Amino acid sequence: MKVFSYIAIAAVGIATIAATSPEPSPRLEFDAPGSYPEGLVYNKAANVYYVSSARLGSIGKVTPRGAYTVLHADSTLKSTYGLKVHPDGKSLFACVSDANYSKYTNPATRMKLARLISIDINTGKKLSDVDLSRLVPGKHFINDLAFDNMKNAYVTDSYAGAVYKVTPDGKASLFAKDEMFKTEGVGLNGIVFHPDGYLVVDNSAKGQLFKIELKNPSQVKKIAIDQYFLGADGLLLGDRNTLTMVVNGGIDKIYKLSSNDNWTSAKVIASTQTEDRFTYPSTATQNGNDIWVMNAQLSQLLDSNAVPVKTFAIQKVIYKPL
Repeated sequence: MKVFSYIAIAAVGIATIAATSPEPSPRLEFDAPGSYPEGLVYNKAANVYYVSSARLGSIGKVTPRGAYTVLHADSTLKSTYGLKVHPDGKSLFACVSDANYSKYTNPATRMKLARLISIDINTGKKLSDVDLSRLVPGKHFINDLAFDNMKNAYVTDSYAGAVYKVTPDGKASLFAKDEMFKTEGVGLNGIVFHPDGYLVVDNSAKGQLFKIELKNPSQVKKIAIDQYFLGADGLLLGDRNTLTMVVNGGIDKIYKLSSNDNWTSAKVIASTQTEDRFTYPSTATQNGNDIWVMNAQLSQLLDSNAVPVKTFAIQKVIYKPL
């Protein structure tokens, strides 16, 4: 079991003078051998973090002292990604896919599996399981989700370039699909619901943000911003005018975006620093006034010579204004 570690790496001493590089931000480390957690959400009521697993498909929980236990395990899930606690606080929803990271991947499910499941927070028992694979033909990668104020779930499909809607009673439908979403590889990824009645989604391959009105999802609008975020992953809405964006793919930084025109346009107002040393960060969650990010280390799964990771870290975001 690991607790917070504040890691400082000493620089090479010259003569009698020793220099120390800046410390990364605080980390909550936990042992979950070979799991490669990707999704992350904090549950205030239980005071635990829930984490998914791109490698094993399991869903675990992590205490503030770094104790990891499995809440739900099922090898047929292949991989689990984005997580959200249901608005009623009683269940946890998870995106289920087989994007070829799973230990249990096979030709029958690889890039075909597309499910949204919910489990009981107290017992870990599966409560619902919705198949999304038939809504759009082709490859699938169910990646992240968000709830609106009517408890509908909106789910991104990174390979199909689509957003699906799942009603509280489990009815699934295609909600939005646009030419602007289309890309090779991982496209649509992070998603948030804005209380003014729209979704904001990002596209990893294009590095762009899009706005989708709930009342008119056929009219997708690209959010104007003066830079691209290749490797964009998880999103977290701070308030109506601020957004956290997690970016990996070698950039491995967290950005704070701001908008003063209802997300017609946006700009970067702060980011983390290189010395924070995030390791393939994926998703973000809020704990009180603090934002914490999952270091998924998924790049290790693309390296056949890499030694499987045992210890993972949820890392605190400390922004530096631009």
